[in-house]
Amino acid sequence: MGIAENAAEINRRVSQALLRSSDPSREVKLIAVSKTFPAERVLDAIDAGLFRFGENRVQELVSKSEALKKKKIEWHFIGHLQTNKVKKLLDVPTKYIHSIDRMEAAIELERQLQKRGESRDVLVEVNMSGESSKSGVEPDKAIELIRALTKIETIKVKGLMTIGALTEDRKAVRDCFVKLREIFLRVREEAIDKVEMAELSMGMSGDFEIAIEEGATMIRIGTAIFGERTKAAQN
Repeated sequence: MGIAENAAEINRRVSQALLRSSDPSREVKLIAVSKTFPAERVLDAIDAGLFRFGENRVQELVSKSEALKKKKIEWHFIGHLQTNKVKKLLDVPTKYIHSIDRMEAAIELERQLQKRGESRDVLVEVNMSGESSKSGVEPDKAIELIRALTKIETIKVKGLMTIGALTEDRKAVRDCFVKLREIFLRVREEAIDKVEMAELSMGMSGDFEIAIEEGATMIRIGTAIFGERTKAAQN
């Protein structure tokens, strides 16, 4: 199937998963993860009606946003944010930076945003699976980080993000999403000043239906829309 057919199938599955959730009326935002795919494929996705795109490498995001600057695109940065890439990242008007997981990156964001007189909406990435290969603050330190981030004027915390456990055990995957939602609700109940728990970014091509059932408001879909990446592109 082509991108248009793939996107239609994803939307159908989103609708079905919402019906199985406790809040079927909520909006689930589909972020097409275009990493490693050329700008031409993004154009195909735009023609298919998609407009939210996620990238996990700053240089690739900058390059594509420049190539596609005449198109109406809502960019999301979903990768690990290195402090030496912050300045470049801010050249792109991202809707959300999904991956704030430590103060070091936040402080550099603050420094560069102050120079520009700008602010950014961010999500706090939490490592719910405990896998060492993944970024993210530890779950029991997430609220502490969120409180620290409120001291930074140019950053607005809008929600949480995680990557589900890399396993065939669907219960383990679901547990990641259930526990992130619990943190999300705890932060919301605490009504921390300048923090808005609006978005739960969780779920990718292999597990987005479980994520939606457990409360996701954003899903990040790559291969299920664009097709499989080559091994060269993955490295």
